[in-house]
Amino acid sequence: MTITVSAETLAILKTIATSTLTTLLFKRGFRNVFLQGARPLKTGQRMAGPAFTLRYIPAREDLDGIDAFLDPRHPQRVAVEEIPPGAVLVMDCRGDVSVASAGSILATRMQVRGVAGIVTDGGLRDASGIAKLEIPAWCSGPSAPTNLIRHHALDINAPIGCGDVPVYPGDIMVGDDDGVVCIPAHLAEEIARDAVPMERYEDFVLEQVRGGASIIGLYPLTKPENRALFEAWLATTVPMAG
Repeated sequence: MTITVSAETLAILKTIATSTLTTLLFKRGFRNVFLQGARPLKTGQRMAGPAFTLRYIPAREDLDGIDAFLDPRHPQRVAVEEIPPGAVLVMDCRGDVSVASAGSILATRMQVRGVAGIVTDGGLRDASGIAKLEIPAWCSGPSAPTNLIRHHALDINAPIGCGDVPVYPGDIMVGDDDGVVCIPAHLAEEIARDAVPMERYEDFVLEQVRGGASIIGLYPLTKPENRALFEAWLATTVPMAG
């Protein structure tokens, strides 16, 4: 069953730190949600959107010559043309960064189509060009060789593993400078609901710590006097911009 996550929820999640989200998911028993190896090509960008997946298996010489791209139904090309606006292309490259999983032309096409972001546990070619685009991208590093050398594009919008994390189509991918977290779609609404007050409290804690306060009884909040301080702070402080 496909779960539709509201635009309001996605807008909230886009402002929330992945560190906050991983903690909230851990409280619900989810330990493996942060994609290993996927780092932002450009810092300062945020992303939130449902996953649209592409799976690569190891290339085979008789199937993955340079003429493979002449096929208009090549899965990589089809994924770029069929991913819905607002979705995030998530590519399973088995953690292989020796070749690219996409480049600046495909990234530009997805930007024009309104795609929310690109995530891969492999490489991206033309990395400096992609970094200049508005579409945010996370990868394991720049890599010039074409994907055909090591990858055979196979499944579109099927469950994959990316950065050692299971990603199902429609799961919500949230990215920031730390990396990318995968939120199971059915938890997105409640995670967004709980994330806002959690980040407000952490803003308060940072302010207190900068002023010399001890973290004991403050983080986590166990002392009644700190709770009273927080409630007073909430009543007089404008929320920080996400």
